Amino acid sequence: MKRTLKLWNQAESPTLMEYYPAPEKKTEACAVIFPGGAYAFHADHEGRGYAEYLNSLGMDAFVVYYRVAPEHFPKPLLDARRAVRYVRRFCVDFGVDPKRIAVMGSSAGGHLASLVSTYSLPIEGERTDYIDSFPCRPDATILCYPVIQAPEFGPAHSTSFENLCGDVIPFASVSTDRLVGPDTPPAFLFHTSTDNGVDVRNSYAYAEALKRNGIPNEVHIFARGGHGGGTFASDPYLNQWTALLKNWFISKKWLPGE
Repeated sequence: MKRTLKLWNQAESPTLMEYYPAPEKKTEACAVIFPGGAYAFHADHEGRGYAEYLNSLGMDAFVVYYRVAPEHFPKPLLDARRAVRYVRRFCVDFGVDPKRIAVMGSSAGGHLASLVSTYSLPIEGERTDYIDSFPCRPDATILCYPVIQAPEFGPAHSTSFENLCGDVIPFASVSTDRLVGPDTPPAFLFHTSTDNGVDVRNSYAYAEALKRNGIPNEVHIFARGGHGGGTFASDPYLNQWTALLKNWFISKKWLPGE
Protein backbone atom coordinates (compact mmCIF):
# COMPACT_ATOMS: atom_id res chain seq x y z
CA MET A 1 0.00 0.00 0.00
CA LYS A 2 1.20 3.52 -0.67
CA ARG A 3 0.39 7.21 -0.48
CA THR A 4 2.02 10.43 -1.68
CA LEU A 5 3.22 13.09 0.78
CA LYS A 6 4.57 16.58 0.10
CA LEU A 7 7.86 17.59 1.70
CA TRP A 8 6.72 21.21 1.92
CA ASN A 9 3.26 22.71 1.98
CA GLN A 10 3.64 24.10 -1.52
CA ALA A 11 2.02 23.23 -4.83
CA GLU A 12 5.34 22.39 -6.54
CA SER A 13 6.89 20.61 -3.56
CA PRO A 14 9.04 17.51 -4.09
CA THR A 15 7.26 14.44 -2.79
CA LEU A 16 7.67 11.31 -0.71
CA MET A 17 5.90 8.13 -1.73
CA GLU A 18 5.19 6.17 1.44
CA TYR A 19 5.02 2.39 1.08
CA TYR A 20 3.84 0.57 4.18
CA PRO A 21 3.82 -3.15 5.01
CA ALA A 22 0.95 -5.38 6.00
CA PRO A 23 -0.05 -4.71 9.64
CA GLU A 24 0.83 -8.24 10.76
CA LYS A 25 4.43 -7.82 9.52
CA LYS A 26 5.07 -4.22 10.55
CA THR A 27 8.18 -3.32 12.56
CA GLU A 28 9.37 0.08 13.79
CA ALA A 29 12.24 0.34 11.28
CA CYS A 30 12.09 2.28 8.04
CA ALA A 31 14.19 3.47 5.11
CA VAL A 32 14.18 6.71 3.15
CA ILE A 33 15.07 5.78 -0.44
CA PHE A 34 16.76 7.88 -3.11
CA PRO A 35 16.45 6.25 -6.55
CA GLY A 36 19.39 6.47 -8.94
CA GLY A 37 19.38 8.17 -12.31
CA ALA A 38 22.53 10.31 -12.61
CA TYR A 39 20.77 13.25 -10.91
CA ALA A 40 18.71 13.49 -14.11
CA PHE A 41 15.74 11.16 -13.41
CA HIS A 42 14.46 8.63 -10.84
CA ALA A 43 14.85 4.93 -11.65
CA ASP A 44 11.61 3.22 -10.59
CA HIS A 45 13.17 -0.16 -9.85
CA GLU A 46 15.58 1.54 -7.43
CA GLY A 47 12.71 3.28 -5.67
CA ARG A 48 9.49 1.30 -5.75
CA GLY A 49 11.44 -1.95 -6.24
CA TYR A 50 13.40 -1.47 -3.02
CA ALA A 51 10.36 -0.20 -1.13
CA GLU A 52 8.35 -3.31 -1.93
CA TYR A 53 11.21 -5.55 -0.80
CA LEU A 54 11.57 -3.66 2.48
CA ASN A 55 7.80 -3.87 3.00
CA SER A 56 8.11 -7.65 2.71
CA LEU A 57 10.50 -7.49 5.69
CA GLY A 58 8.03 -5.41 7.69
CA MET A 59 9.75 -2.05 7.16
CA ASP A 60 8.12 1.18 6.09
CA ALA A 61 9.75 2.78 3.05
CA PHE A 62 9.67 6.34 1.75
CA VAL A 63 10.77 6.96 -1.84
CA VAL A 64 11.98 10.52 -2.35
CA TYR A 65 11.44 12.26 -5.68
CA TYR A 66 14.16 14.82 -5.10
CA ARG A 67 14.94 17.60 -7.54
CA VAL A 68 17.27 16.74 -10.44
CA ALA A 69 18.95 18.56 -13.36
CA PRO A 70 18.53 21.27 -14.47
CA GLU A 71 18.31 21.94 -10.72
CA HIS A 72 21.71 21.72 -9.03
CA PHE A 73 23.25 21.54 -5.57
CA PRO A 74 22.08 22.16 -2.88
CA LYS A 75 18.50 21.35 -3.92
CA PRO A 76 18.80 17.52 -4.05
CA LEU A 77 20.50 17.55 -0.63
CA LEU A 78 17.89 19.98 0.71
CA ASP A 79 15.18 17.53 -0.37
CA ALA A 80 17.06 14.55 1.10
CA ARG A 81 17.57 16.22 4.48
CA ARG A 82 13.97 17.37 4.52
CA ALA A 83 12.78 13.82 3.85
CA VAL A 84 14.66 12.43 6.85
CA ARG A 85 13.39 15.27 9.04
CA TYR A 86 9.84 14.77 7.78
CA VAL A 87 9.85 11.07 8.71
CA ARG A 88 11.30 11.89 12.13
CA ARG A 89 8.73 14.61 12.73
CA PHE A 90 5.81 12.32 11.92
CA CYS A 91 7.32 9.09 13.26
CA VAL A 92 4.43 8.51 15.66
CA ASP A 93 1.94 8.78 12.79
CA PHE A 94 4.01 6.38 10.70
CA GLY A 95 4.59 4.00 13.61
CA VAL A 96 8.37 4.09 13.24
CA ASP A 97 11.21 4.53 15.72
CA PRO A 98 12.93 7.91 15.17
CA LYS A 99 16.24 6.16 15.92
CA ARG A 100 15.70 3.47 13.27
CA ILE A 101 15.65 5.57 10.11
CA ALA A 102 17.98 4.38 7.36
CA VAL A 103 18.74 6.07 4.07
CA MET A 104 19.17 3.95 0.97
CA GLY A 105 20.32 4.77 -2.54
CA SER A 106 21.74 3.35 -5.74
CA SER A 107 24.28 4.90 -8.11
CA ALA A 108 23.65 8.68 -7.98
CA GLY A 109 20.97 7.97 -5.38
CA GLY A 110 23.71 6.24 -3.41
CA HIS A 111 25.73 9.41 -3.64
CA LEU A 112 22.80 11.38 -2.26
CA ALA A 113 22.32 8.84 0.57
CA SER A 114 26.01 9.13 1.44
CA LEU A 115 25.81 12.93 1.17
CA VAL A 116 22.94 13.24 3.64
CA SER A 117 24.95 10.88 5.90
CA THR A 118 28.15 12.96 5.82
CA TYR A 119 27.59 16.58 4.77
CA SER A 120 27.44 18.72 7.91
CA LEU A 121 27.37 22.30 6.63
CA PRO A 122 24.14 24.31 6.68
CA ILE A 123 22.55 24.87 3.26
CA GLU A 124 20.33 27.55 1.86
CA GLY A 125 16.61 26.89 2.26
CA GLU A 126 16.77 25.11 5.63
CA ARG A 127 15.29 26.15 8.98
CA THR A 128 12.06 27.42 7.47
CA ASP A 129 9.59 25.69 9.81
CA TYR A 130 9.18 23.30 12.75
CA ILE A 131 10.00 20.20 10.68
CA ASP A 132 13.46 21.62 9.96
CA SER A 133 14.22 21.61 13.70
CA PHE A 134 14.49 17.80 13.64
CA PRO A 135 17.84 16.06 13.02
CA CYS A 136 18.54 15.17 9.39
CA ARG A 137 21.34 12.66 10.03
CA PRO A 138 20.07 9.10 9.44
CA ASP A 139 20.80 6.16 11.76
CA ALA A 140 22.10 3.84 9.04
CA THR A 141 23.18 4.08 5.41
CA ILE A 142 22.59 1.53 2.63
CA LEU A 143 24.59 2.11 -0.55
CA CYS A 144 24.09 0.05 -3.70
CA TYR A 145 26.80 0.50 -6.37
CA PRO A 146 27.12 4.15 -5.24
CA VAL A 147 28.83 7.12 -6.84
CA ILE A 148 31.23 8.37 -4.15
CA GLN A 149 34.40 9.92 -5.50
CA ALA A 150 34.58 13.00 -7.67
CA PRO A 151 36.11 12.12 -11.06
CA GLU A 152 39.37 13.94 -10.40
CA PHE A 153 39.96 11.72 -7.36
CA GLY A 154 39.09 8.38 -8.90
CA PRO A 155 36.81 6.50 -11.27
CA ALA A 156 33.22 7.66 -10.99
CA HIS A 157 30.13 8.46 -12.98
CA SER A 158 31.09 11.96 -14.11
CA THR A 159 27.62 12.75 -15.46
CA SER A 160 26.22 12.47 -11.94
CA PHE A 161 28.65 15.09 -10.65
CA GLU A 162 28.03 17.35 -13.63
CA ASN A 163 24.27 17.21 -13.10
CA LEU A 164 24.54 17.75 -9.34
CA CYS A 165 27.22 20.43 -9.26
CA GLY A 166 26.76 22.34 -12.52
CA ASP A 167 28.99 25.39 -12.14
CA VAL A 168 27.78 25.99 -8.56
CA ILE A 169 30.35 24.01 -6.54
CA PRO A 170 33.51 22.00 -7.28
CA PHE A 171 33.10 18.23 -7.61
CA ALA A 172 35.64 17.62 -4.83
CA SER A 173 33.45 19.34 -2.23
CA VAL A 174 30.84 16.56 -2.50
CA SER A 175 33.20 13.60 -2.83
CA THR A 176 31.69 11.86 0.17
CA ASP A 177 34.63 9.65 1.14
CA ARG A 178 36.31 12.95 2.06
CA LEU A 179 33.33 13.99 4.23
CA VAL A 180 33.10 10.90 6.46
CA GLY A 181 33.58 11.74 10.15
CA PRO A 182 33.13 10.18 13.57
CA ASP A 183 29.37 10.82 13.56
CA THR A 184 28.74 9.22 10.14
CA PRO A 185 26.15 6.41 10.44
CA PRO A 186 27.05 2.71 10.10
CA ALA A 187 26.76 1.50 6.52
CA PHE A 188 25.96 -1.52 4.36
CA LEU A 189 27.45 -1.46 0.86
CA PHE A 190 26.79 -3.66 -2.16
CA HIS A 191 28.67 -3.50 -5.46
CA THR A 192 30.01 -5.75 -8.22
CA SER A 193 33.67 -5.86 -9.21
CA THR A 194 32.79 -5.71 -12.92
CA ASP A 195 30.43 -2.71 -12.72
CA ASN A 196 31.18 -0.72 -15.87
CA GLY A 197 28.95 2.23 -14.91
CA VAL A 198 30.29 3.14 -11.47
CA ASP A 199 33.65 1.62 -10.62
CA VAL A 200 33.72 -0.60 -7.52
CA ARG A 201 36.54 1.53 -6.12
CA ASN A 202 33.87 4.06 -5.16
CA SER A 203 32.54 1.63 -2.56
CA TYR A 204 36.04 0.73 -1.44
CA ALA A 205 36.82 4.43 -0.89
CA TYR A 206 33.74 4.99 1.28
CA ALA A 207 34.34 1.82 3.30
CA GLU A 208 37.98 2.78 3.85
CA ALA A 209 36.92 6.21 5.09
CA LEU A 210 34.44 4.60 7.48
CA LYS A 211 37.17 2.28 8.78
CA ARG A 212 39.54 5.23 9.39
CA ASN A 213 36.84 6.87 11.48
CA GLY A 214 35.87 3.78 13.43
CA ILE A 215 32.42 3.49 11.85
CA PRO A 216 30.98 -0.05 11.56
CA ASN A 217 30.44 -1.13 7.97
CA GLU A 218 29.54 -4.25 6.03
CA VAL A 219 30.66 -4.51 2.41
CA HIS A 220 29.65 -7.12 -0.17
CA ILE A 221 31.46 -7.14 -3.51
CA PHE A 222 30.18 -9.70 -6.03
CA ALA A 223 32.54 -11.14 -8.63
CA ARG A 224 30.34 -10.33 -11.60
CA GLY A 225 27.44 -8.12 -12.56
CA GLY A 226 26.65 -4.91 -14.38
CA HIS A 227 25.39 -1.57 -13.20
CA GLY A 228 21.91 -0.52 -12.17
CA GLY A 229 20.18 -3.85 -11.52
CA GLY A 230 18.44 -2.89 -8.28
CA THR A 231 17.48 -6.06 -6.43
CA PHE A 232 18.65 -8.11 -9.46
CA ALA A 233 15.50 -10.18 -8.93
CA SER A 234 16.05 -12.38 -11.99
CA ASP A 235 19.67 -13.24 -11.10
CA PRO A 236 19.89 -15.77 -8.22
CA TYR A 237 23.57 -14.99 -7.68
CA LEU A 238 23.32 -11.20 -7.42
CA ASN A 239 19.93 -11.23 -5.72
CA GLN A 240 21.66 -12.69 -2.65
CA TRP A 241 22.56 -9.18 -1.59
CA THR A 242 18.99 -8.54 -0.45
CA ALA A 243 19.15 -11.46 2.01
CA LEU A 244 22.48 -10.13 3.27
CA LEU A 245 20.84 -6.77 3.86
CA LYS A 246 18.05 -8.45 5.80
CA ASN A 247 20.63 -10.24 7.97
CA TRP A 248 22.37 -6.91 8.59
CA PHE A 249 19.13 -5.39 9.86
CA ILE A 250 18.61 -8.43 12.08
CA SER A 251 22.13 -8.07 13.48
CA LYS A 252 21.31 -4.44 14.33
CA LYS A 253 18.09 -5.61 16.01
CA TRP A 254 16.03 -3.50 13.63
CA LEU A 255 14.24 -6.65 12.47
CA PRO A 256 13.33 -9.78 14.46
CA GLY A 257 15.42 -12.91 13.85
CA GLU A 258 14.03 -15.96 12.15
